Amino acid sequence: MRIQWSMIFGLIFALIVAIFAVINVDSVTVNYLFGEGQWPLILVILISVLFGGLIIGSAGFIRIYTLQRKVKQLEKQKRLLEEKQGEQPIEEPILE
Repeated sequence: MRIQWSMIFGLIFALIVAIFAVINVDSVTVNYLFGEGQWPLILVILISVLFGGLIIGSAGFIRIYTLQRKVKQLEKQKRLLEEKQGEQPIEEPILE
C-alpha cells in the first residue's frame, strides 16, 4: 500500500511541475562560470527538478547501502557470538 501512495504522490508532483513549467515559457538569462545564455524557463524548471530528484535518490541509495553493510556486520557479529558460546547457529529467514 505504501508503494501505491508513493506512486500517487509522485504522479501528483510530476503533474504540478509539468503545469508550472508549461505556464512559464518565457526566456530567462542563465549565468555560467564562463558566460551566460538565454534558456526557456520551462527547461530551467525541469532540469532543476531532475537534479533535485537525482540528489534525493543518491542520498537514499547511500542510506540503503550503509544500512545493508550494518546488517551484514551485525549478522557476522551474531554468528561469532553464537559460535563462541558453543550454540548452533539458528537459521532465520531473511526479510526483504
